[in-house]
Amino acid sequence: MRRTLIAVLATLTVATALSATPASSATPAQAGARGAGLENCTATACHFDVAPGTYDVSVLLGGSAAASTGITGETRRTLLPETATAAGERVARSFTVNVRTPEGEPTGPAGTPGLDLTLGGSAPALADIRVTPVRHTRQIFLVGDSTSCDQPGDPYSGWGQQLPQYLRKGLSVANYADSGESTVSYLDNPALFATVQPLIRKGDLVLIQLAHNDKQTDEATYRANLETLVAGVRDRGGRSVLLTPIVRRWFNADGTLNNGTALLVNGLGVDHPAVTRSVAAAHGVPLIDMTAKTKALVESLGVEASKALYLYNEKRDNTHTSAHGATVYADLVRDELVAQRLVPRGLVR
Repeated sequence: MRRTLIAVLATLTVATALSATPASSATPAQAGARGAGLENCTATACHFDVAPGTYDVSVLLGGSAAASTGITGETRRTLLPETATAAGERVARSFTVNVRTPEGEPTGPAGTPGLDLTLGGSAPALADIRVTPVRHTRQIFLVGDSTSCDQPGDPYSGWGQQLPQYLRKGLSVANYADSGESTVSYLDNPALFATVQPLIRKGDLVLIQLAHNDKQTDEATYRANLETLVAGVRDRGGRSVLLTPIVRRWFNADGTLNNGTALLVNGLGVDHPAVTRSVAAAHGVPLIDMTAKTKALVESLGVEASKALYLYNEKRDNTHTSAHGATVYADLVRDELVAQRLVPRGLVR
């Protein structure tokens, strides 16, 4: 992946958005609400000079005309799904956001200091906003690769990048997934698990999905690495959740994905999903079988319709997901977190 070029393009995009409408050109409605946080916003973006940490963000959406507003933040994380408001209507929403450096992938660029939010949607309208630091909140850490990371530029999107929009205030996502990582490199690189582990607090969830880059990892090593990650989380009082990898969109002539390429069987014959299921069962760790779920979904859509989930149309890429596909897959994760009672129902949308 051409990370450097993508990161530069993403930085330029954010910079353009922030400079497109100077703060002095705020609308009368914004100007009348100064002191509530809107002084940090333009018509398209907000910037808050805050230190790394966790913050509750409360917004009031809507305006004199009908509007539809969504909010993304930091490295293209979807924090609030697009919300429609009628003319004159105001709708309150809130979410909790993790602010860190680097703000996206752990081995990527540092990003912009503070908290950056971008107002999107077909007709965005922000009436009020407040950002408040929180010391104690539930967190979901992500340990993974490019299929789940905060991708720095279009058209790529990891499912972890889309997960925050499904969570309410009081539960944040700290996405430490990183492009190109295997179980081997994630444990070896001090910027990865060695950085994540000390941040885990009692009760935090750590979602672990690594397999796509374990192309030459033998079964014993792959199993041992998963067990090391699980033990490291447990040592901190956290709770691991093992996820089997999402499928590659690689069809057989009969319309199925029953082949090693699609189902993540590596060049040594290691069946990554099977090993992950085995480790989860052996250690009493919750399992989200994303291989089975994404296989069923992709096969049900078929050869043509399933292209929209991946970057086939844009890049002839059958591994990485589009924003649409990442959102659909994040929805699957959300449903399983609720179904297995790993997060309270009241903390998800």
